[in-house]
Amino acid sequence: MAMIDLHRRNVDRKRNEIARLIDQKAKEYAKITSLNNKIQSATKQMNSSKSLTTISNKQKEIYKHQADISKVEKKISEFESKISRKNKELQAEQRKMDNEEVKEYKKRQQLQDKFQREQTRAFSIVNKTLSEHSDMIKNLSELPEEITVLFLASNPQDQGQLRLDEEVRSIKEMITKSRHRDAVKLESCWAVRPGDILQYINEYMPTIVHFSGHGSSNDELVLMDNNSNTKLVSMESLVQAMSVANDNLRLVFFNTCHSKNQANKVVDHIECAIGMSDSITDDAARAFSAQFYSSLTFGLSIEKSFNQAKAALMLEGISEQNTPTLFMKSGCDAANTYIIAQSD
Repeated sequence: MAMIDLHRRNVDRKRNEIARLIDQKAKEYAKITSLNNKIQSATKQMNSSKSLTTISNKQKEIYKHQADISKVEKKISEFESKISRKNKELQAEQRKMDNEEVKEYKKRQQLQDKFQREQTRAFSIVNKTLSEHSDMIKNLSELPEEITVLFLASNPQDQGQLRLDEEVRSIKEMITKSRHRDAVKLESCWAVRPGDILQYINEYMPTIVHFSGHGSSNDELVLMDNNSNTKLVSMESLVQAMSVANDNLRLVFFNTCHSKNQANKVVDHIECAIGMSDSITDDAARAFSAQFYSSLTFGLSIEKSFNQAKAALMLEGISEQNTPTLFMKSGCDAANTYIIAQSD
């Protein structure tokens, strides 16, 4: 039982006790009235009688009634003392009840304030969600009807040979089987040298640049020189090249070993980038990239496409799903970032 309910019951009980005492006190006053009437009657009879015996008897009656009145008055005094004590107890319980009511009011007010804050927060979340949804619809409506994926491959003869032709073929097959296949144009360039990068970017104006080949543990991209041997490109040079690329470039995909830091630096300038946190096998690189572009061409977001590509590695039994790493430019949300327009 709540304390306030206990105090309310005590207040009601004290009031009932006082009411009973007042009723009993009133009954005692009625007795005094009756005894006074008897005294008046006896006095009248005594004064009108000539009999000494009658006079004596009436005097005795009067004395007895007066004694009874004294007893009743004493009883009334006791009732008044009890009533006074009960009134004090009632006042104490009333104060306790009032204090509990104040506490209950404050508690209700706090709950109401909390409810209002939660409602305000809920409305804020709804408004934010609606705003984000509106922004997403606006962004989707502004997507180009066709994008270009620029596949840049380099496989120097003095490096371990990679099956890059199989990778580009797998990507092309997966795009062809996707819902928005007509919205994606895949352009592949081979034996890429450092000077070719900006040349091909300016020529094809890609939305996505995909580097396929080798990477070094020193954050360098392995390209080819004029003799088809290794030519290392520093991370700083590569990031600088991406920063001055075409305006519609939105994603850079480093499907090369040890390219995590390159991807991380690129998103200072480009919306999103994918890099590898360690070395990656040919099979893993091929399966991951093929599924990523398939999901992307089905109209999925960057985040979902990336996660589906990681899941594809697991389905193939390739335990390298933690090697690919996604980076987003500050202020960009991968879950709400789309590359392909979702027109029917």
